[in-house]
Amino acid sequence: MSRTILIDPVTRIEGHAKITLKLDDAGTVNEALFHVTQMRGFEKFCEGRPFPEMPAITARTCGICPVSHFVAGSKACDALMRIKIPETATELRRLMNCAQIAQSHALSFFHLSSPDMLLGWNSDPKSRNIFGVIVKQPDLARDGIRLRQIGQSIIELLGGKKIHAPWMVPGGVNEPLTKEKRDTIAGWLPEAKTIAMKTLTLYKKMLKNFNEEIESFGNFPSLYMGLVNEEGNLEHYHGKLRIVDENGKIIQDQIHQKDYEKYIGEAAEDFTYMKFPYYKELGYPGGMYRVGPLARLNVCNKAGTPQADQELQEFRSMQKGPISSSFHYHYARLIEIVFCIEKMQEIIELDYILDPRVRARGGANNPQGIGISEAPRGTLIHHYKADENGNISWCNLIIATGHNNLAMNKGVLQVAQHYVDGNKLEEGMLNRVEAVIRCYDPCLSCATHALGQMPLHIQLVSPHGELIDEVKRH
Repeated sequence: MSRTILIDPVTRIEGHAKITLKLDDAGTVNEALFHVTQMRGFEKFCEGRPFPEMPAITARTCGICPVSHFVAGSKACDALMRIKIPETATELRRLMNCAQIAQSHALSFFHLSSPDMLLGWNSDPKSRNIFGVIVKQPDLARDGIRLRQIGQSIIELLGGKKIHAPWMVPGGVNEPLTKEKRDTIAGWLPEAKTIAMKTLTLYKKMLKNFNEEIESFGNFPSLYMGLVNEEGNLEHYHGKLRIVDENGKIIQDQIHQKDYEKYIGEAAEDFTYMKFPYYKELGYPGGMYRVGPLARLNVCNKAGTPQADQELQEFRSMQKGPISSSFHYHYARLIEIVFCIEKMQEIIELDYILDPRVRARGGANNPQGIGISEAPRGTLIHHYKADENGNISWCNLIIATGHNNLAMNKGVLQVAQHYVDGNKLEEGMLNRVEAVIRCYDPCLSCATHALGQMPLHIQLVSPHGELIDEVKRH
């Protein structure tokens, strides 16, 4: 008799989701679905708002990565205004975005994913969390908290608040950087880099313990997409899109943000509220691609900062062509933290970074504006249309997490087929199904615009609703 396993909700991610595993008569998984169970609505209630409000409104989609939405939203409004913002403002936006990516990656690695790797996939879920890490590895936990604190403190120093800082605006930023703030940031960065390098060194030593997970956690051919600069190097703020195939061949390069719709389509399914972006040339669902730290390291020529370039070279030595296992998102995040710290050091040393001219002003001179940047989880697209009065008439947000939707569903199926025995539920095997989702660090609060608490309730039921087995986590 066929059966269904329901993991509802998925834990240690940001937002609400559940997973359905459908088994055949022998108890083998033959179908897996990743459901995002929240209803998004920002696109509709943005309609009618004056366009300058859009960065601050859309930033409210998430308390974890509001800076990412400030960046993409401000860039979309710059395009609506048809202006070029001051160069200093560009670098200050880049500075805050680097701090945002570093602190968000620290949250993902130390708080959400390290409990599995340090405490064990089969460990007691009551202690398989950051508090368990504090008990077993207090120095590592302290480093994670400190690294995130430094990133958040840089955001607060620039914008006046750690969350939803109204500093990034259409046309630039609200306030220039002072010498005192620059010196304070300069004082924090060496400590941040020391922590990042110590953690990366430890992680590389741990990798040999996860060969089975590396082989089975979302390890399949796909396309990869991310921003690169004019030299083809890693770019988080103001590059153009590059898409490479499973062999590393560049199939599209230097795609301007205004042309993204020629290449990226969006599909919908009836089992989830999150959309399914795909590469149009290969159709749906064949045009599956991945974004985020793993994809960015796969599409760039090099990182562009000294230590990050060394680490990227070692990272790429693991496999000929693109690194395909989604388990290596964790490794890629740590390399990007190093890159962001080095990039922040470069920015604060620019001879014009204290220039007081940091904002250009204008009205809605274009009927539409598109802003693309790299959020911690991947490429973020804001697309606005405005009427003759500058009020938003239409809005579309393609969230970083959404780009990975096809890959996450495929990854869930791969892990479930490898680990899950439908004849007897075990907590550890189901945790691995969740863990492949955590590799992508999905921000479902961004993708669907809601948040909440997430206990775990897993039931194994017959097609007729008969309860066969049950696991609860509070």
